[in-house]
Amino acid sequence: MTIIYPSPIFGPIHSRRLGVSLGINLMPSDGKICTFDCIYCECGLNADHRPTRPRPTREEVRTALEARLSDMKQNGPAPDVLTFAGNGEPTAHPHFAEIIDDTLALRDRYFPAARVSVLSNSTFIHRPEVFRALSRVDNNILKLDTVDEDYIRVLNRPAGHYNVDAVVEGMKAFGGQCIVQTMFLKGSCGDRDMDNTSDRYVLPWLERVRQIAPREVMIYTIDRETPLHDLRKATREELDRIGRLVSEAGIAVSVSY
Repeated sequence: MTIIYPSPIFGPIHSRRLGVSLGINLMPSDGKICTFDCIYCECGLNADHRPTRPRPTREEVRTALEARLSDMKQNGPAPDVLTFAGNGEPTAHPHFAEIIDDTLALRDRYFPAARVSVLSNSTFIHRPEVFRALSRVDNNILKLDTVDEDYIRVLNRPAGHYNVDAVVEGMKAFGGQCIVQTMFLKGSCGDRDMDNTSDRYVLPWLERVRQIAPREVMIYTIDRETPLHDLRKATREELDRIGRLVSEAGIAVSVSY
């Protein structure tokens, strides 16, 4: 079942990786806008969910977030994290940086212990205002599913130009203040084997992760229905093996099955 999230606020939901998470969706509530078109995305493929409504404005996000936090302050539950996610790439919003400013101020007012997280596919980290905004959040979670560009074009299907070297350099610029998030899976896309759990993919990826030197690596696999039905979860054993390699490289790692 494809998931199109309400906008601009949804949840809270329980996240495998983040805990009690109040979602902030900067995309239209009736469709998907993303610079990736991942074949595993729970929101479906871009072409199947073209929105007709606009993105929420900065003011709409701020007003809705404050109303929800005020209600949670009175009635619970307390959020562990405020998470920018939803129907597409949050940093693509033209006022992303200002919305981060508003969110941090509201977090400090209502739930100062909560963390602010952004789930990003890293395609706009080269923009100075996006870089600065991501540098201010608690959990700057950046996607890097592989460093094989041919595989990326089948798995993530980036729109327009995408260069792994440039993305890795952008991640390195955070000076360790980022979290790398990587999807491992199996199965096929047409006649292409999509298993990225072998050393062919893992070892070059691990070398780039060492260069990025993130605060943490989040390893995960498919959890919900995917648009392409020939994809499968990576096994617990495969994920644990990759996790051990990351840990042996001296980097903190979390594994979600």
